[in-house]
Amino acid sequence: MFPDIIHASGREIGPGRPCFLAAEIGINHNGDLALARELIGAAARAGADGVKFQNYRTEDFLSDRSLLLSYTSGGQRITEPQWDLFKRCELRPEWLAELKRLCDETGIAFFSTPTSELGVRELVEIGAALLKNGSDFLTHTPLLEYMGRTGIPVVVSTGMAETEDVDEAVAAVRRGGRSPLILLHCTSSYPTPPSAVNLRRMVSLQERYRVPAGFSDHTEGNAAAVQAVTLGACFLEKHFTLNHDLPGPDHWFSSTPQEFAELVEAVRAAEQRLGSGDIQPAATEAEGRRKYRLSLAAAMDLKAGTYFVPEMAVLRRPGTGLLPKNLWRLAGAVLARDMARGEPLTAECFKGFALQ
Repeated sequence: MFPDIIHASGREIGPGRPCFLAAEIGINHNGDLALARELIGAAARAGADGVKFQNYRTEDFLSDRSLLLSYTSGGQRITEPQWDLFKRCELRPEWLAELKRLCDETGIAFFSTPTSELGVRELVEIGAALLKNGSDFLTHTPLLEYMGRTGIPVVVSTGMAETEDVDEAVAAVRRGGRSPLILLHCTSSYPTPPSAVNLRRMVSLQERYRVPAGFSDHTEGNAAAVQAVTLGACFLEKHFTLNHDLPGPDHWFSSTPQEFAELVEAVRAAEQRLGSGDIQPAATEAEGRRKYRLSLAAAMDLKAGTYFVPEMAVLRRPGTGLLPKNLWRLAGAVLARDMARGEPLTAECFKGFALQ
């Protein structure tokens, strides 16, 4: 049994559908509405299917203002209180409707990561296409259950999680009873080294929970994301910025519009290479089947009325005659006309012979 297909802003997410490509804007708008708008437009032009923000309130997860965060910004090492950073980059609630409307106008899906029931309600009110739960909130099962009651598809990242954590998170969304679920494999390290990617974990998530699975990619470059698609990823998420040198902790490892466009191109090409899985020749092989396959041909000049024996045939290109599997069925058949040496043997060359 395959996972169900999930619908979001006119797109289908699930096995056999084009991978949903999300540009993770997160806090890369730096608390600037104009930059947020510019990021949406750039993501749409780069080929993103959706953009994701974070409509958190800092108070939902921080109170100790002495907690510090060190990060790279503009090539320099910055250390500052977490409170200051996150407060500065909050997405104001009054911006949500405008950003959603801009996404509608540009033809991409708007979604976001809330950190409270209030944040969930704000997204429901504007008609967000998806609700996202971050890896840091994976154990907040009351919030996950609340999301599951909205009817909006819930996307859950599983970074830092043990199997039990994911079991409980999935159960919480399902207790909500209304929302379909997408699970994202994620390694919560920035950037993620190849040895820590573990893409088979994504496959295990889909097999264990029978839901569409994807990959929240924190690696450098596009190789891991494209590989995830070949393993069946239905959903990809990649951090997105206008410029690596903008101030803030995420810009330096995020994809620029050009880099994201290259990811889109690489993923779509990978999907074309995967094909349908049908055991059929490709359309481009039609001429090859005629030119290069073997068929039966006359081993010598033959006269009409001759009783055919297998020694009268050889295998030759092109494949326009009877297939070699018919050789012994022709034994005793009577030639209907003269045959020249090397001429392909067809059903019409024999009296009363019919292909089965």
